[in-house]
Amino acid sequence: MNSKYEPLFEPFTFPNGVQVKNRIVMAPMTNFSSNPDGTVTEAEVKYYSRRSAGVGMVVTACTYVTENGKGFNGEFGADQDDFIPSLKQVATGIKEQGAKAILQIFHGGREVPSALIPNGDVVSASAVPTEGEGKPVPRELSDQEVESIIRDFGEATRRGIEAGFDGVEIHGANGYIIQQFFSPHSNRREDQWGGSIEKRLAFPLAIVEEVKKTVAEYANGSFIIGYRFSPEEATTPGITMADTLVLIDALADKGLDYLHVSLNDFWSTPRRGIDDTRPRIEIIKEKVGDRVPVIGVGSLFTADDVLKAFQTGIPLIALGREMIMDPDWVQKVKEGKESEIITKIDKDKQQELMVPDPLWQAIVNSPGWFLGVE
Repeated sequence: MNSKYEPLFEPFTFPNGVQVKNRIVMAPMTNFSSNPDGTVTEAEVKYYSRRSAGVGMVVTACTYVTENGKGFNGEFGADQDDFIPSLKQVATGIKEQGAKAILQIFHGGREVPSALIPNGDVVSASAVPTEGEGKPVPRELSDQEVESIIRDFGEATRRGIEAGFDGVEIHGANGYIIQQFFSPHSNRREDQWGGSIEKRLAFPLAIVEEVKKTVAEYANGSFIIGYRFSPEEATTPGITMADTLVLIDALADKGLDYLHVSLNDFWSTPRRGIDDTRPRIEIIKEKVGDRVPVIGVGSLFTADDVLKAFQTGIPLIALGREMIMDPDWVQKVKEGKESEIITKIDKDKQQELMVPDPLWQAIVNSPGWFLGVE
């Protein structure tokens, strides 16, 4: 290995004492490849297993915690105990290769396709649709339903524990229900769950507390709890960088094991809300300080890209598309073969890459999603 990359291979210890073998994480990515009944497929398990030998930790695609929270065709479920054997297949496939397995838990809220959920009942914080043509107007959740969804996050966590996962990542990013409650665009409530920024924080923080309570009851102290967030929204009103700093300040005091930033570009700068032109990731790191580790992500394709990102002081770097294009990314750097890292999808390599058909079709039919498709 080229000595300059050695810091990427130093072990990292989370606040709860759990250690991962290096600083590279496989990012959560929807793969559209589960069975219609919500169970995982053999192809999906092989896809994860193929990418788990090099990285220190794998975060799965999101799994829905409530039946009406299913966000995608081919998404696997965690909303009932019957799914525990299915979940266990994923956890085992990852852990057998030496990586920590983290289950990302989620509810799609107003972003779910009505055809995928019971009675087409799309719900959210308020009856405000996503911007864009043809978006359904969601039904505002009652107070009782809000409390029920919070409990569902706890129950999904319990199932993850019973399935053998090493942790969960609460999916508070990408416009889904947790973000919908925090956003002034989608949350127009005037009760305990909305209004001021403090009240819009109530739902995300309640989920964190429910997950922590579940972990304390059903797991030992080595179960990892992370939280993923998106720093800003393009809509007005919407989440600004200033709002996000309030959010992560609150989260940093919750005893989490990590915060995971959802960015397409690691080096992107704030849109609005604060007078600071530094990359968002640096501002975020400065705000949370040493209270909680941060995972950074966003279009880091080469070993030098990752090293430069790591040198900002962010302790863990997540790779998403990069791990689909080259499952051996980490091993190549470790073996001094970083020049052989593949940064384009080869249309003839689906079997070799072990990418399930639904994900493969999404990749090759979505120009611009991956840097290059040859």
